[in-house]
Amino acid sequence: MIFFSNKNRPFHYGPYPLERLARDEKIAETERAAGQGTRPASRETVNTSYADALATYHNIFKEFCKGKPAPAEAPVPDSLERRMIDIKGAGYFLDASQVGICELSGSCWYKDAVPENHTHAIVILAEYSRLPEPDNLAYNWLKDSMHETAEMRAFEVAIGIANHIRMMGFNAIGYDDENEQLDVDRLTVLSGLGIRQNDKVINPYLDRDYAVALVSTNYALATDTPLASSAINGKGLAYWLGIGGATSGLERWRQSRRASHLSKYPMETVRRVDKPTTLIIEDEVPRVPKRAPFFERAIHGDLGGKAQKERSRFAFKHPFADAMLNQIRAMVPHQDGPVADTVDSELHDAEANTKAIKSMSYALGAEITGICELPDYVWYSHDLDGSEIDPKHKYAVVCLIDQGFDTMEGASGDDFISGAQSMRAYMRGALIAGIMANFFRAKGYDARPQSNADSQVLHLPTVLLSGLGELSRIGELVLNPFMGPRLKTIVMTTDLPLVPDKPIDFGLQYFCSNCHKCARECPCDAISFGDKVMFNGYEIWKPDVERCARYRLTNQRGLGCGRCMKTCPLNKVVSWDGPITTQIASWCGVNAFWLKPLLVPIAVKLDDVLGHGVRNPAKKWWLDLEIVDGVCVEPTKGVNQRDLDVNRKIDLKKHKVAYYHANMMPPPNSSGMPIAVKRKEGLAAAIKVETVKQALARRAEGGPKPEHYIPTKPLSPEEIVSEDVALFNPYKS
Repeated sequence: MIFFSNKNRPFHYGPYPLERLARDEKIAETERAAGQGTRPASRETVNTSYADALATYHNIFKEFCKGKPAPAEAPVPDSLERRMIDIKGAGYFLDASQVGICELSGSCWYKDAVPENHTHAIVILAEYSRLPEPDNLAYNWLKDSMHETAEMRAFEVAIGIANHIRMMGFNAIGYDDENEQLDVDRLTVLSGLGIRQNDKVINPYLDRDYAVALVSTNYALATDTPLASSAINGKGLAYWLGIGGATSGLERWRQSRRASHLSKYPMETVRRVDKPTTLIIEDEVPRVPKRAPFFERAIHGDLGGKAQKERSRFAFKHPFADAMLNQIRAMVPHQDGPVADTVDSELHDAEANTKAIKSMSYALGAEITGICELPDYVWYSHDLDGSEIDPKHKYAVVCLIDQGFDTMEGASGDDFISGAQSMRAYMRGALIAGIMANFFRAKGYDARPQSNADSQVLHLPTVLLSGLGELSRIGELVLNPFMGPRLKTIVMTTDLPLVPDKPIDFGLQYFCSNCHKCARECPCDAISFGDKVMFNGYEIWKPDVERCARYRLTNQRGLGCGRCMKTCPLNKVVSWDGPITTQIASWCGVNAFWLKPLLVPIAVKLDDVLGHGVRNPAKKWWLDLEIVDGVCVEPTKGVNQRDLDVNRKIDLKKHKVAYYHANMMPPPNSSGMPIAVKRKEGLAAAIKVETVKQALARRAEGGPKPEHYIPTKPLSPEEIVSEDVALFNPYKS
């Protein structure tokens, strides 16, 4: 149903067609000539558990309003326009609804304010999320805090941008809408995001249903012109049809008609099944220690000195990726907290709770949310200090966070924005789950966010079990039918009574069996070209996780790597604004299973022919910079600029995968002790790997669990000789 393509729309234009609105420079003259305004009275405090949870996390982010800039300025462009593209792009990447920029003058500061020596202001506008229906429990939770919910989003964006600017060596301060310094209404008008009507400032697309946060800075930028009074009628035909590639009013209308506990994607149309589409032999899956994942192993020196050193910076050596790190760290101490002695009586109905928690997650910014019961094998066996982790919660609430389709379109997947894509999702996820967990603990039910910085559970099986996707050829990554692989996860575990979702089947196993694009495009040949095998109890296209981890850690021409996500044929946007061919293909993929033998080979070939996976320069908004010794410089080794390599040939006889089974994992209490990865042993372990048929036959014959599924035992006290490796852990400040 698309009318106008988004393909050539510059990313920094944002999702609303602000560029089509009439402007009037005279309004700027009027605003600047006016006297200083008086700070309006604070909003009335709302005394609810949800408002308290929001306030807790708002205050966490408030710690980062100010900070010292880097000791030297980054080599940023002289062009104020190009600087503006980077800053607005950062705002829209963090899901701001609208971003405007203006120069600061004396009238922009409130009376009695102490003006900063800053020249420009960045105005972040976040629209209100949907209020749940009155018969939804979440209606009463959220109804008095819609502004505060939007303000949290706007403030999150402002803090990220302020940190980004400071990391580039310039001064910047973030402000919420109740700050005592900057006149929020005046700056909203000057930046071209609002029009004065009587005593209110109205947005042409959102009326008054928005919140604002600000950044002041001495970083010079190209500015916007105030809106003309005629721009108040912004919702014309161009808006509804999405002329210029902006999100159309029709797509917004479609989303608004869906029940608030449903995501914007029609997950309810996907086939539900009793078990995941990949075999999990539950009584053979080993519980593994937090010391075992390869990124964790790098911290302790298992991958050598170079990987250990890079672990502390590989995903954060760009100023915008680094801009989110402190917030992620600061939320970790709040993942656990006291639980109210009394259980709220309204939470007795599991079905009502399930609808309400999904509605809350969407109001806070999750893309798709599912729920599962937690089998014991999902929990890590030991914490990093070697102490045992006891499974303590029955359910997991699993949220998918989009890493940004447009930004990924502009990237190679392993260039200098890759790390920021991950950090953005990790920060947003930790914020969503943190607020929800805080809320439910106040209601008498224990709950814990399981963030990327500190998780007691493995996320991948929870995504499968909660019906959010299927396991893919990429290996240890789940694909969603509407977002593809372009996602990160956040998990909240809890004992709140809930109704689990069933796993899904949208035919991905057949698709991935007939598509090798991710394996072909992998820069380190870590993805399997072969069939699925059984690994530690899971049926999986097993990737070479050591190769993958080493490349991502030591990639000198970018941050980490997401080439597999970038080039996957299912990395698409499925909405009314998406290409009609994508909508048809998505419908067939979800509903017409009988057509797959005909359509999958065509779809795989057509994806290459159409150039899907090639970088789109219209979506490249960020500046390529690298942090070296605390200062931004031009990338020392250059920047990856990969596109598709459709003619690449792989010698499959030489394409070997190293398997590191549970018996090759480091001891769970070996923190600070390098346990070297033995690649030759990993390659030799291939002979131990079973096919699915072999595993099922063994089970049918009553054969025992393979010995290599038994994890390495803890060290005895006299064997432990550990060192402090906090220096290499980016989440330890």
